[in-house]
Amino acid sequence: MSIELIIILIGAVLVGISLTGIIKKVMSTKFGITIGVLGVVMVFYAAYSSDMVMYNTQFEQVATGNKLMISEPVQKVKIISPVAQDSVKCRILSMGLYPEGHTKDIWVVLRPQDDRYYPQSDHTNTSFKRDGEWQVVTRFGGDLGESYDLIVYETTPEASEYFSSTIETWKENEDYPGLKLAELPEGATEVDRIVVYLSKNCRGVF
Repeated sequence: MSIELIIILIGAVLVGISLTGIIKKVMSTKFGITIGVLGVVMVFYAAYSSDMVMYNTQFEQVATGNKLMISEPVQKVKIISPVAQDSVKCRILSMGLYPEGHTKDIWVVLRPQDDRYYPQSDHTNTSFKRDGEWQVVTRFGGDLGESYDLIVYETTPEASEYFSSTIETWKENEDYPGLKLAELPEGATEVDRIVVYLSKNCRGVF
């Protein structure tokens, strides 16, 4: 049992004791309210400190770009949005398709002009896959007009874990240095790539 869950349970018990005590008048109203508030604070603190509640500390709005219309059966993992040469906002939803029977993880990796590679993820880390479609929130941090390679990789479990642990380390250190080409895991295979441009200044937004 995690520490966060224990704190939530203790907080819930304090809230229950507070309500019961006040209703039955076995404790003073002031004391009952105090432990009740303490219980609520514990519950919210633990919930927002864990993965039980996913939230962002700043308001972000996901934009969607132009979308390719594909009618023929998909033979490989492919980007359908944004499209090549698109002008994109700071935070977009990258989307694509994958063929039937595809079992590997899908990652979007950005390569800006610093020639570093930045794997993109949400709380699930890998791109969300369902019914032949995949998507992942993609964040840009460059200057107006800067070009980005938006690259899609399919990965082995080992390569996927490498990307995930790298992102976690960056978050803990609050530093996102990117990966050199030589640091990309062997189990990551490039399957599609397009170039897009920033439609506004996104430096320092995230």
